[in-house]
Amino acid sequence: MIILGIDPGTASLGYGIIERTGARLRAVDYGVLHTSPETTLPERLVAVHRLVTDLIELHIPAVVGVERLFFSRNAQTAFAVGQARGVVLLAAAQHSLTVREATPNVVKSAIAGYGAADKEQVQRMVQLVLGLPERPSSDDAADALAMAIWVANTERPGERLNSGLLDRSAIAPLGRGKTPYERAVREALERDRAASGAGEAGRPRRRRAS
Repeated sequence: MIILGIDPGTASLGYGIIERTGARLRAVDYGVLHTSPETTLPERLVAVHRLVTDLIELHIPAVVGVERLFFSRNAQTAFAVGQARGVVLLAAAQHSLTVREATPNVVKSAIAGYGAADKEQVQRMVQLVLGLPERPSSDDAADALAMAIWVANTERPGERLNSGLLDRSAIAPLGRGKTPYERAVREALERDRAASGAGEAGRPRRRRAS
C-alpha cells in the first residue's frame, strides 16, 4: 500500500510517500515545496494543488494523511495551515482518495512515544523506521513522513474510518499482539543496535600503558 503524508503550509509544504508491505515500511519519495514570499496567496495555493496532484498521479497512493488543524497561539500560522489543508483535501477528493487526519501531538506520540517530542527525535525515529541512510534534513519532510508512518500504523485493509475521528480505539480496538508499526520500530532499533555493535567491534582497542 502506498501512503502520501502531507505537512501542510503555504510557505513550505512537506510531503512524504512510503510503501507498506506487511510490517515493512519503505520511503519512496519525500521533500518540501517552498513558495516565494513575493507570490500572492492564490498563486501559492495553486502551486500546492499542482504538487499534490502530481504526487497523487505519479505514485497513486491508497491513502492521504494530512495534519489536522489545531488551535495555535500564532493565528497567522494556523490560517496558513488551514488554507493549505483545504487545497490538499480538494486534490485528494478529486482523485477519490481516502484521507486520514491527526494532530501533530498524536503523530509524535505514535512515532516517538511522546507527544511533545522535538524535531530531532522525530527525525531520528523516521530514519530508523524507514531504514534511511541519514535523517531527513528538512523538518517539514520529516513531519510528512511521520504522518505517513502514522497512517500505515492505523490503517487496516477493508476498514473505513471517519477521517475526522481521532479516537480510533472507540470503533476499532486494536487486538492483542504487536502491530506492524511496533514490529517495524523494534526491527529498526535492532538493526541500529547491531550496526552500532559492529562499529564498536571493528575499532582497534587501545593498549594500556604499563
